[in-house]
Amino acid sequence: METVTNVTSAVFGDAFRAHERFLWGLCYRLTGSAADADDLVQETFVRAMERPPARTEGLRPWLVRVAMNLGRDLLRRRKRRAYIGPWLPAPIATDDEEALPAYEPELEGHLTSEGRYDLLESVSFAFVLALEALTPQQRAVLLRRDVFDYSVEETADALGLSVPNVKTTHHRARARMRAYDGQRCRPTQALQERTREVLGQFVASLVNGDVAAIESMLADSVRAVSDGAGEYFAARKVIIGPQRVARFHYKISRRRLATARFAVRMINGLPALVGEFGDVLPGQPPRIVLRCDIDEHGKITALHSIVASRKLTAIRFSA
Repeated sequence: METVTNVTSAVFGDAFRAHERFLWGLCYRLTGSAADADDLVQETFVRAMERPPARTEGLRPWLVRVAMNLGRDLLRRRKRRAYIGPWLPAPIATDDEEALPAYEPELEGHLTSEGRYDLLESVSFAFVLALEALTPQQRAVLLRRDVFDYSVEETADALGLSVPNVKTTHHRARARMRAYDGQRCRPTQALQERTREVLGQFVASLVNGDVAAIESMLADSVRAVSDGAGEYFAARKVIIGPQRVARFHYKISRRRLATARFAVRMINGLPALVGEFGDVLPGQPPRIVLRCDIDEHGKITALHSIVASRKLTAIRFSA
């Protein structure tokens, strides 16, 4: 019995190494949470060890089905729970070779084919936030069909659905994505460069205490969203409008910029600020990821501040 157990462990140990990153990429897109993706991948392999499939050949489809089912259950539970303040996706680094598997999973030794949405776009904040309007099943179907370019039949098999159900669910999911499709966020090199420039100007204006300059950079419909998950002091409502957003960030900068250390990193396909604070007081976050979205005129349309500890598990900080 011990020999059989050891063989089984070795087989699934190899499978874990072979499929972990692919499954993580799926689970992150499905949940928008790096910590949840970690948990889902671990739980998937626990299931494989406890109740292994009859055949280990072609194991990936079986693992995907388990992971997606677990992910859909997690999303249903999350929708039932009250969340303190606005919800934002967990940021992930996309600035080096080690980060690539986070958003470009491989299939049978080569990069997966891309569907309606390319692989980097599908981890952008704009895309993941748009997915929040979908039901868990719609989200799973859309990712399989429009990101990883699986056929209807392959999607049905992976999710345990009928082919007609997949087609209907996919149609409804696409209908809910129309607003996003009208102003898609493709993290092109040009957009990355413009975002980096705007972000630098924004920080310079904060350092100089130039509120008027900050306001001039903001679109009329700008929204500032802070995700502290009730763990730290953070705005529990979305702040809207150039004056209110500028004042909000100016006040925070006056209190905390003096001891802060920031670096510009590629986060979810676009430049963002990754920062640590030296003056950590009770209730104040020690770390932050600050990112922005811009429009075609270079105006900031959204500022996202992510400070909740569980949301920052995939980000490397200097200390």
